[in-house]
Amino acid sequence: MFRAAGIGLGTLGFMECGLLDELDGVRVVAGADPDEGSRERFEAEFDVPTYESVEQLLDGEFLDAVTVASPHTAHFDHVLAALEAGVHVHVEKPMVTDLGGARALIDRADEDGLTLAVGYQRHFDPRYRELRRIVDSGRIGDPHMVVCHLEQEWIRWTKDEWRGDPAKSGGGQLYDSGSHLLDAMLWVTRSKPVTVAAAVDHRGYDVDVNTALSVVLDRDGDRLTASVAVSGDGASVPDPGESLRIIGTEGMVVFDGETIAVTEAGTTYRATPPVPDFEELTRKKLRNFVDAARDEADLYIPARDALHVTALTEAAYQSATTGRRVNVDGDA
Repeated sequence: MFRAAGIGLGTLGFMECGLLDELDGVRVVAGADPDEGSRERFEAEFDVPTYESVEQLLDGEFLDAVTVASPHTAHFDHVLAALEAGVHVHVEKPMVTDLGGARALIDRADEDGLTLAVGYQRHFDPRYRELRRIVDSGRIGDPHMVVCHLEQEWIRWTKDEWRGDPAKSGGGQLYDSGSHLLDAMLWVTRSKPVTVAAAVDHRGYDVDVNTALSVVLDRDGDRLTASVAVSGDGASVPDPGESLRIIGTEGMVVFDGETIAVTEAGTTYRATPPVPDFEELTRKKLRNFVDAARDEADLYIPARDALHVTALTEAAYQSATTGRRVNVDGDA
């Protein structure tokens, strides 16, 4: 039996533990959260013990894996403690809020042969998988330009929660939902960030709300120019509105949030795939994590992908502070 536990038992952590517990051969045996109400709810649902701290959890239970859904700036300590205990880890995005921390966690997982997965569920979203397939197929030639955006009514419902506190979130919308957009851009194009210039607007709050990025990407030696817009004061609720446009030497592929359109040789082909269910995407990523931890599958959400997102985000904040274009130090 694969024994799993949850670290951070809020809405997302609670759901992920429920999905893990439904997987064949997996049993959720414990949870950890400093909030007493969250622990009581978890105990009532799963009929398992809970702990106030991660240290108590790891000392008190024999575990194969944990899923971490605690506030962003706590991720490093929670993931490191689990890895030091010899436990496989699935952690929600962003992996961490510090590039050095990202490297340290990857190194520790590699040293001990442990699986470290980061929950970017768009890797399992058939719409983004199709975008990646189209780019890989060569239908649009060599990609050289990317334009993408994400907007969401975010700040209104996060300003009084931990996401509105930079000490816990590490930043605002760019590190929250915006992190999914950065990951999707890099993953679909199989590219890595090289340099970034950024403008950030807090709009009177303690965390960033609007961010505009101009990014140079490298795709196996080829240069791509990218324009990225992220807003936490948008109109879409609760899921974000987003788009991704990739221009190549022979055509273009566009995802407008509903339709995928491929333009080649002057003709545009359109398809409107079904919108995947968030719970089903979460189930798929957790299944893949468990299978990878058991050496039964390749990991589709590796920490090395997440490292490049962290590197780009940290460089963007540095650029916004200094007013200069910044090199992205994203070597794994």
